[in-house]
Amino acid sequence: MSPHPVAAPDAPLSTPFTSLVGVRHPLVQTGMGWVAGPRLVSATAEAGALGFLASATMTLPQLREAVREVRARTEAPFGVNLRADAGDAEERVRLLIEEGVRVASFALAPSRELIGRLKDAGVVVIPTVGAARHARKVAQWGADAVLVQGSEGGGHTGQVATSVLLPQVVDAVSVPVLGAGGFHDGRGLAAALCYGAAGAAMGTRFLLTSESTVPDAVKARYLAARVTDVTVTTKVDGLPHRMLRSEMVAALESSGRLAGLLRALRHAAAFKKHAGLSWAAMLRDGRALRHGKDLSLGRLLLAANTPMLLRAAMVEGRTDAGVMAAGQVAGVIDDLPSVAELVEGTVRQAAAVLAELGAGVSGPPAIG
Repeated sequence: MSPHPVAAPDAPLSTPFTSLVGVRHPLVQTGMGWVAGPRLVSATAEAGALGFLASATMTLPQLREAVREVRARTEAPFGVNLRADAGDAEERVRLLIEEGVRVASFALAPSRELIGRLKDAGVVVIPTVGAARHARKVAQWGADAVLVQGSEGGGHTGQVATSVLLPQVVDAVSVPVLGAGGFHDGRGLAAALCYGAAGAAMGTRFLLTSESTVPDAVKARYLAARVTDVTVTTKVDGLPHRMLRSEMVAALESSGRLAGLLRALRHAAAFKKHAGLSWAAMLRDGRALRHGKDLSLGRLLLAANTPMLLRAAMVEGRTDAGVMAAGQVAGVIDDLPSVAELVEGTVRQAAAVLAELGAGVSGPPAIG
């Protein structure tokens, strides 16, 4: 990709990503379930970054209402994050097109057909990938950009660190690349740009802002966490899941198979009621999350069980009964700025770092 310009601290950081989606700053607020609602997304948009509504924990009517609420709060661009493997993915794509949403991101690589439908409607498509080969595939299918998350990121995660994975993906595709996993300030954004990325995405850092609707008691747990208090477990849904150590995580890791199955069944039934899904749809979505691995009933229920464990903490504030997805950066964050303060401070710091690098070498640094 072409080099990015070195900006003075007060100048905007323009990249291929900012041009692609029409935002002022190369920053993304990720689509965190139960967290990335209209209030956080609209604040992010107003601050000049790109915010994504998290649709996976919303019903279709709730998603339509959320999209309209964001639009009522801001005229700036925003996006919606979708689960490509959801049983109603096509209906959600249709909703985005009907509502005129400008950007769609995907937690997993979408099909060629979904990408084509969105692009035909003028929607910018940004899948999340975890390997260079996945990036090449979706780019060939027409994705406008890709977001690559390294193992430092919160929630479902892989095994390769961002510092290794990001440059691999940058070298593999010609579309703009966004780095995620381990970013929380301007130094990280500058590092992403130096790796050749066109921007950085942050989840935990945006969760810990004043506009985030996460209960104060839960935010306090994040702020008190050390880096060693962030762990990866497979006991929530059978897949590697990065989160804060908590009473629930300890209980899940120490419980036997039968106790885990009964707990999963109870939480899955609660999410079934909340989402208005049938058991068949629940199991189908659970199977999709498993990607063909270990399709036992217990594992399927674990996959379907995850949303309610997250909701218990992120909505109800029950840190003892829920799980708290978290990037490793939770261990180094100790404040709750407004979204505007976060975005402005991050961009200003990144620009200052890049300007200092440019002054310390003969000619501009080769960023890209």
